[in-house]
Amino acid sequence: MPRAVSRRTLLMTSDTFIQIRDIHKSYGGVHALSGVSMDIARGEVHALCGENGAGKSTLIKILSGSVTPDRGDVLVNGAAMRLGDVRASEAAGIAVIHQESVAFGHLSTFDNIYVGREPKKLGGLLLDRAAMRSQTRALLQRLGEADAFDPVRPVSELSVAQRQMVGMARALSQDCRLLVMDEPTASLSERETRVLFNLIRQFRKDGVAVLYVSHRLDEIFELSDRVTVFRDGKHVSTEPIAGMTKEKLIHCMVGRELLATDQETSFSRRVHPARPSDVPLLQLKNLTRAGVFQNVSFEVRAGEIVGMAGLVGAGRSEVARVIFGADPADAGQVFIAGEPLGGNSIDQAMRRGIAMVPEDRQHLGLVLPMSVGTNLTLPILRRLTRFGLTSSKRERQEVEKLIKALGVKAASPAVPAETLSGGNQQKLVIGKWLATRPRVLILDEPTRGVDVGAKAEVHKLIRQLAEEGMATLLISSDLPEVLAMSDRILVMRAGMISGEISREEATQEKVLSLAIPASSSPGAEVAA
Repeated sequence: MPRAVSRRTLLMTSDTFIQIRDIHKSYGGVHALSGVSMDIARGEVHALCGENGAGKSTLIKILSGSVTPDRGDVLVNGAAMRLGDVRASEAAGIAVIHQESVAFGHLSTFDNIYVGREPKKLGGLLLDRAAMRSQTRALLQRLGEADAFDPVRPVSELSVAQRQMVGMARALSQDCRLLVMDEPTASLSERETRVLFNLIRQFRKDGVAVLYVSHRLDEIFELSDRVTVFRDGKHVSTEPIAGMTKEKLIHCMVGRELLATDQETSFSRRVHPARPSDVPLLQLKNLTRAGVFQNVSFEVRAGEIVGMAGLVGAGRSEVARVIFGADPADAGQVFIAGEPLGGNSIDQAMRRGIAMVPEDRQHLGLVLPMSVGTNLTLPILRRLTRFGLTSSKRERQEVEKLIKALGVKAASPAVPAETLSGGNQQKLVIGKWLATRPRVLILDEPTRGVDVGAKAEVHKLIRQLAEEGMATLLISSDLPEVLAMSDRILVMRAGMISGEISREEATQEKVLSLAIPASSSPGAEVAA
């Protein structure tokens, strides 16, 4: 239900902080933006919605100064901002939290937060690293993440969700007047999401404008004052959220009604759980990686979808990486169909029928400079090769089949993967691993940054694969997704399995009670 009308639903011209006027941007003949215009007011949470490839990320890059538009203007407080200049954007008070991490992996958290504007001492001769550390801890405290990870660790060792929190801390450290957030909760658990929402509301009270980009419609209706919709690089509408419904918003985004069957497929619970007599295809016995997780034991049977929930840093993604051979285990074993996996390598895991869609698509899932087609067929080159030669015809057929099945929006299979939107890149990662025809599928945040229509398609595909006998381990920070898709839910806390909940008994409250340490109540954690 839309919330009651607030004073911010009718915004006066004098309240306007930033004006985006007639922005155009093309990439090799593909129009990413075609004459889009919109205004954002001081103290407004302004949502930006659209399907994958609608042009949202391109606009964000233009606002950040990392991309120069072909034409158009951005006015800040009525004055034209120099475009294509990151420093000019920062000077104008614009801070951006990108969907994908832009952190320097070899540097620590506090170095990333203050890079380019480090506090100095002794007349500017030395960096004040003590001040950077203390200020970083204070920022993480505001985010409720003071104890989640050590800010001295290199950012490359952090999870995607933790790197997202680093980006938020950097934005907090700036005196921003416009905070742009691109899918900020895509990798966050319910607890971190609540903390973020409290911060956004505080920003609003302080008069900071927030441009909020998300595919999660519940968040749009909970937070925003107005919503703008892009479709195919064009501005479709800008309206107060109070006069909007989910159905109307979806129609604006996709240009059609989302079929009821699509919505039921995506958000209703599974009705055909796995038979308990099935032999486990994946089995873990006391799997341990020192300092990360310990004594993790569970099994996933043929045709079963087992969800894995937990807070940031609980160890879910790290368990998945060990199963797939990306990281070594210090103790315990992994069994596939009753036989020890052995080998401790990705190649061995793939040979035994394991596939993994990682949470970090840009660094671990794709080779961004390579073409869409090449990325899709990389894991199956053996199958397409005979006598050392790759069959171009078979490769082309496989690529065309996958692009069609997943609804990937690309000018052609020859364009670099880096030119695609985040959601379409996610479809590529899913497609490349499905092409391997696995028996065990590990999905780590499979719908991160994917629009509502594509999300329904991914959920439908996962269910279909389970019905065909695939064993699926689903790791997600989206609790409704875990509850809707899983036959059983495993909850991790501080590197250990804290409990298991059956499909029939699972609720958000029960999951959170197992995910949050017993010494803290859920309410206290959320309000931190």
